[in-house]
Amino acid sequence: MSPLWLLTLLLAPSQALPFEQKGFWDFTLDDGLLMMNDEEASGSDTTSGVPDLDSLTPTFSAMCPFGCHCHLRVVQCSDLGLKTVPKEISPDTTLLDLQNNDISELRKDDFKGLQHLYALVLVNNKISKIHEKAFSPLRKLQKLYISKNHLVEIPPNLPSSLVELRIHDNRIRKVPKGVFSGLRNMNCIEMGGNPLENSGFEPGAFDGLKLNYLRISEAKLTGIPKDLPETLNELHLDHNKIQAIELEDLLRYSKLYRLGLGHNQIRMIENGSLSFLPTLRELHLDNNKLSRVPAGLPDLKLLQVVYLHSNNITKVGINDFCPMGFGIKRAYYNGISLFNNPVPYWEVQPATFRCVTDRLAIQFGNYKK
Repeated sequence: MSPLWLLTLLLAPSQALPFEQKGFWDFTLDDGLLMMNDEEASGSDTTSGVPDLDSLTPTFSAMCPFGCHCHLRVVQCSDLGLKTVPKEISPDTTLLDLQNNDISELRKDDFKGLQHLYALVLVNNKISKIHEKAFSPLRKLQKLYISKNHLVEIPPNLPSSLVELRIHDNRIRKVPKGVFSGLRNMNCIEMGGNPLENSGFEPGAFDGLKLNYLRISEAKLTGIPKDLPETLNELHLDHNKIQAIELEDLLRYSKLYRLGLGHNQIRMIENGSLSFLPTLRELHLDNNKLSRVPAGLPDLKLLQVVYLHSNNITKVGINDFCPMGFGIKRAYYNGISLFNNPVPYWEVQPATFRCVTDRLAIQFGNYKK
C-alpha cells in the first residue's frame, strides 16, 4: 500500500454507505450525503474540510523511523510488528499510518511535536491504555481511526479539531456524559461492534455534538438510544436486538436522510412513528420480523428506497407505498425490496407501485420457508 495512495484516499471528499468494510479504507462516508449541500455535509467550519493542498507540498526531511516509508509528509509504519509508537517522526508529518501492529499503549509523549498531523491510523493493534494527554500535541488532527483494538472506554481529551472518529470493534460498554465535550467540529462517529447496551449511554453523552453520521451497529441495543444529536442525517443501528419502534423514538431526528435498522428483531412499528422523518430518503428494515408494511410510508414525500426483504410480510395493500392522488409525492421510488417474504405477489395490484420509477425497481419473490 503506497503512501501516496493512502494520502489520496484520505484527502478525497468524505462519502457514506451502509458499513461493509472489506478493507481498512472502505469506510469513508458515501454518496448518501451528496443529497445534502456541501455546507451541510462537511460543516461550515473550515477545519471540517480538506486541508490546504499548499501545505502538503513535498518535504525532504531526513527523519524517518526505521522500517517505515516516508513521502509527501506521509509516514507509513504499518505491518511492522511495532510494540510502541516509533520515534524520529518528522514534525511536519500530516498522515501517520500505524495500523496492523502490536502497539498496546499510547503514552504521554508518543505524538510530541506532531502539531501538523491531520490523520492518525491505529487500526488493528492491541491498544488498551491511552494516557490522558497522549493526544494533546495533535492540535490539527481531524481523522482518528482507532478501530479493532482492546479499548474499554472512549479515549479522554480528544483533540477539539477532530472531525471523524472511527472506534468500532473495541470493548466499549459505556459512553459517559462529557466524553465528547468541546468537539464542535465532529461530524462522523463510527462506534459499532462494541458491546454497548442502551443503559451504557449516560444522559447527555452526546451533548454539544453536531453529527451528520452515527453508526452503532453490531452492538446490544434493544431500542433506539435516547438523546442522540438532533443534527443527524444518517443513523445506522443495524445488527442489534431492537424489537419495536415506539411513537416518540424518532421524534428528535427530523433531519435524517438515511435510517438503517436492518438485521434486528423488530415486530412492530407504532403508527405515526415515521411521521417525524419528513426528509427521509432511504429506510432499511430488512431482516426483521415485521408482518406488514409499516404505516406512514406514503406520507414520506422524499422517500426513494425501502428495504423490507426477509421479514414475515404476508400482504401488500394498494396504498402501502404511494399516496392517494397525483402530484403529492415529490420523489418517486427507485428501489423497493420485498423478496423473501410470504407475500403472494400475483395478488398484489399493479397500482400499488404507481409511484415507482421503473418496474425493475421492485424486488419480489424467492420466499423460502
